[in-house]
Amino acid sequence: MGTIVPRPRKNGTIGYLAKISIMRDGAVHRENKTFDREKAAAAWIVKREEELNQPGAIERANVIHVTLGDGIDKYVSSSLKEIGRSKAQVLNSIKTYPIAQKAADKIESQDIVGLGEDLLKTGIKPQTVGNYISHLAAVFAIARPAWKIPLDYQAIEDATAVMKRLGYIKKSDERSRRPTLEEMDAIMTHFEDREKRVPDMAPMTYIVPFAVFSTRRQDEISRIRWDDFDEGGKRVLVRDMKNPGEKKGNDVWCDLPQPAIDIIKAMPRVREEIFPYNAASISASFTKACTLLGINTDETPDEECLRFHDLRHDGVSRLFEMGAGIPQAAAVSGHRSWSSLKRYSHIRQSGDKYAGWKWLAHVAKPARAGSRPISKRSKVSRGLPLD
Repeated sequence: MGTIVPRPRKNGTIGYLAKISIMRDGAVHRENKTFDREKAAAAWIVKREEELNQPGAIERANVIHVTLGDGIDKYVSSSLKEIGRSKAQVLNSIKTYPIAQKAADKIESQDIVGLGEDLLKTGIKPQTVGNYISHLAAVFAIARPAWKIPLDYQAIEDATAVMKRLGYIKKSDERSRRPTLEEMDAIMTHFEDREKRVPDMAPMTYIVPFAVFSTRRQDEISRIRWDDFDEGGKRVLVRDMKNPGEKKGNDVWCDLPQPAIDIIKAMPRVREEIFPYNAASISASFTKACTLLGINTDETPDEECLRFHDLRHDGVSRLFEMGAGIPQAAAVSGHRSWSSLKRYSHIRQSGDKYAGWKWLAHVAKPARAGSRPISKRSKVSRGLPLD
């Protein structure tokens, strides 16, 4: 039976502490709650005792309630695999939304749909919302079996199905943008002029064509070491290659077309990396150049803007245009499946688009190492490595 204990408050009023104590299987379960009125306290005791008499009610009441935010923290702290920067940012962002403060066992599919609605209200695109839900699903998948955190994986599966139907999440649009030779000439001329005036900037006249001929991503380019280059085998070891569900430790040998080999051999051996420059700065420099040249403008639709990653699309498409089969193209790009590789294949012609390209002679010449001392601030702004 429950008891009610009147307690005087500092403001002169009386509070009524309702207390419940139930013995079950040799263990005692206790609860208490304070009310302003004695009748309310008595009614709570009756109602709560009826609830606790239901099968499994006391066991559920004794579970330590953890929030979704707690589950996210446990996932991040327990993973021996290095969590990617993008995934970590997404999970930290989710912790700022109301759903993260909710008890894990109380989260239902409508709560996750609500998160999707909140994300869309901030201006995030459905493709990015899909990334958020995908990263959150990784937490739901292992929280219960690994740590007994009662997150219901069925809830996130149901929410995903609903949000796809409603258009809250969708796959990223396949890009087909490739640079024209005229655009490539303009970009190379721009960077050639910049490198003459700023000798210590990243050698974009080598990095841009290398991205095309090697089909490498910007972050992969900045990680390639001299020890990773196998000239005799005409290949390079791409460390931590991006792959669904796996990145860290996913090192893959990829074939190198001859123009890419020529560019590597032209680079000075000044550091452990062949292209020791900040990946984000390389992309930013490329985007800025496209804006200055009028290739990208404020009015240009997003799918028509030229991005650094489009150079990879151009390189893969070039291989197919030159007659390479799927295995040969995949050996260069590193793709494991045709379904992934075909997203990068946008054939426009037959033959080598870059045959006789005037800049091939430029990239075969030794690149300038640069020796003028520059400040730490300048290194950061130019994408140079910090010593």
